[in-house]
This record gives sequence, structure tokens and C-alpha cells, in this order.
Amino acid sequence: MWKIDPAKTALLVIDMQNDFVLEGHPMEVPEARTAIPYIQKLIATSRELGIPVIYSQHTLRDDFAVSPLESTYNERLLTVGMRKGTFGVQVIDALKPAENDIVIEKYRYDAFYATNLEPVLRSIRGLNQIDTVIITGTLTEVCCESTARGAYMRDYKVAFVSDATGALTAPAQVATENVMRTFFGRVLTAAETDSELRGSL
Repeated sequence: MWKIDPAKTALLVIDMQNDFVLEGHPMEVPEARTAIPYIQKLIATSRELGIPVIYSQHTLRDDFAVSPLESTYNERLLTVGMRKGTFGVQVIDALKPAENDIVIEKYRYDAFYATNLEPVLRSIRGLNQIDTVIITGTLTEVCCESTARGAYMRDYKVAFVSDATGALTAPAQVATENVMRTFFGRVLTAAETDSELRGSL
């Protein structure tokens, strides 16, 4: 079994935005709030160890067609939520990006799709030095899973952090974790991930 090498790893924080996380906002995912302290820990460790921290922001524009599947999932996406330039699209204050962190604007579930995430990963620390991504954020079963799959298809090792991701339901969380560990990568807790990054596992 491969281990996480901090010298070849990037931390991805998927869609921890006000509209997803804050109570009463259009796309609220209550379990995303539970994940916050675990993500905070991994962000702190990553910054301490010089691991790149990359945020995705799911962004919609009034002049940009919403995916038919997304609008079926929640019709409010057609009129409100994650609008470019609004408070709702911003990363929550508790996980606010630092000056040297990277923020990727995305328009579909997979943070690799039609974004510059892959070129960014390929160029960090010199060409093709990053070979592992740590997945945190929300929704577990949608954007986190889609991004993990996208990473795997691009030959990245995937570390999916169970308590640093938030799903709509407990069964959805379990289902994604089962799929991840069976087909796409490793599933670890934040504590296990932190220990491995520090070389104590």
C-alpha cells in the first residue's frame, strides 16, 4: 500500500463555500459544518509542511448554462446559489484561503473538468512532481467523489478523508467511501492523514 509523501502531495478543499456550508443558504449541507475542524487541521499541517493548498469554488453565472443534471438535483440553481461575485460563492471564513493558497473556479462537479487544476498540479515544484491529492470538502458524493475520480483517471493517487468530507446523508457518505477504497484510492481519517504526512505512521 502506498503512503502519502508530503513532498509529492497537494491538499484539495472542495467547495467549502458559504452557500454550501452556512445554515439557511441555498445549497446547505449540514454535514459540511461537521467537517470544518478536520479540514482546518489538514490545512494547518499542509501550510506548516509546505504542501500546496488548493480550493475549488463551484461557480455559476447568469450567462452560463447550468448542467441539466444539476438543475434537476436542485432547481434553485437556475436562479440562486453560487453566483459569481456574491457572498455565497466565497469560501467560508473558517477556511479562508491564505495569500499563497490557490483558488480554482469550477463550473461542473469535477474540479478537473474545464479548469486549470491539472496544469497547476503539473507545474507545482517543477514538472510532474505532484502525484497525490488529498480530497476534503463537500458534497462527498458529488463534487468530492467526481474530483477524486477525475484525479484517478489522470494517474494521481487519491487520499479521500472520511471525516473531512460532508455528504447530504450518512448512507451517501458510506457509499462513496466504499467506492473510493475499492476502486479509486485510500480512505483515511483526518488524524490518520495528518500522522502520515508527518511521517509517524
